[in-house]
Amino acid sequence: MAGGDRAPRAADRHEPERVRVPEPEIPEDVTFAELDREARGPLRTLSKDNAERVGRHLVMVGRLLDLDPERAYEHAAAAVRRAGRVDVVREAAGLAAYRTGRYAEALRELRTVRRLNGSNEHLAVMADAERGIGRPERAIALANEPEAEALPAATRVELAMVVSGARLDMGQAEAAVAALSTDLVRGASGVLAVRVAQARAAALEAAGRHADAEAELAPYSEQELEEAAGVVEVDEEVLVYDLEDDVAESDDAPAADDARTDAEASGAGAVADDDVVADDDVVADDDETDGDEVVTDEAGRDQVPDPAADDADGGDAAGSGTEEEPGAGTTAGAGTDDEEAR
Repeated sequence: MAGGDRAPRAADRHEPERVRVPEPEIPEDVTFAELDREARGPLRTLSKDNAERVGRHLVMVGRLLDLDPERAYEHAAAAVRRAGRVDVVREAAGLAAYRTGRYAEALRELRTVRRLNGSNEHLAVMADAERGIGRPERAIALANEPEAEALPAATRVELAMVVSGARLDMGQAEAAVAALSTDLVRGASGVLAVRVAQARAAALEAAGRHADAEAELAPYSEQELEEAAGVVEVDEEVLVYDLEDDVAESDDAPAADDARTDAEASGAGAVADDDVVADDDVVADDDETDGDEVVTDEAGRDQVPDPAADDADGGDAAGSGTEEEPGAGTTAGAGTDDEEAR
């Protein structure tokens, strides 16, 4: 060729290597019909076979979130690789990340869910995740967003417990007590009331009010306190979902138009066992990571970053857009006091 130019050879092109990622095994007894009806709707944007597989992974997330969070996380990650633009999939991923201590990842996922469907139901989990990566000021800012006022009472109580923990993180013990002294918080009932008492006791202890802390826990038995703290193991797996209406729907399960296959929502990246390409949205839509460098340990859990990184961010709260409580669809339960959050 003139001028010594030559056509590029295939070997000269640097294309991203497609890495096959094995998916966690799904037991044969797990069916798409077990998935909550509300969660099935968004999966209809996928091909029938892919929707079936993603739905079964989500069922596994629900089964394992309390019993084996790490395995639940693996199933959530597999679902994201197949359907990264579906809000219920990102929600499951955010909650599983939160439950395994991957707080920065949980924030990214739940912010994405917020952008996809406009829901604020996971604000408490997002705020507690901010605490988890060492940003209590942002946790408080999230709790003070106007949208929080429209949340159900129980979620606002969860937010108050997160705020109390954030105040403790900042060395403001009396402010931590005050956050749990409103009529709304004091009016909590059931297990939530026990958790409030535990959070108040932690704040009172930090404030040097030891007698008041003991009095706060006095009305509850040791078993009640352990159950509220998540110490007592659940005897059975709890399966969600409205099966009685689904007998006639079993064929309707992933009734998607095959023309709208997952290839429509796929990009370059990891490839699952059956060559489903990872969704480019898994990476591209997380523009609200604030540029923080989050160090992870060997298990992949997020470690507390250098606090100096926050100064560069201007102290913004969360971006619009997780991932709790286990939250959410399913709620993972936002942290209450300083010990419970992490």
